[in-house]
Amino acid sequence: MKYRVHRLEIKMENDQNKLEQFLNNLEGEVVSIIPNIKRTSLFQIYGLTDKIDFLLIIEKMK
Repeated sequence: MKYRVHRLEIKMENDQNKLEQFLNNLEGEVVSIIPNIKRTSLFQIYGLTDKIDFLLIIEKMK
């Protein structure tokens, strides 16, 4: 089995369509989606900054 790991830069509030389009264009099966979460700060707790930088998407090739 071969796997590919994709990195998708994303802003969770605005990029739902970007994620949907990316997933629909994959050739293989999505095994996992792993969010990279920034360190928690007071700004994140109060919602002033984003919490997720990017997603790692693991694809199992056919």
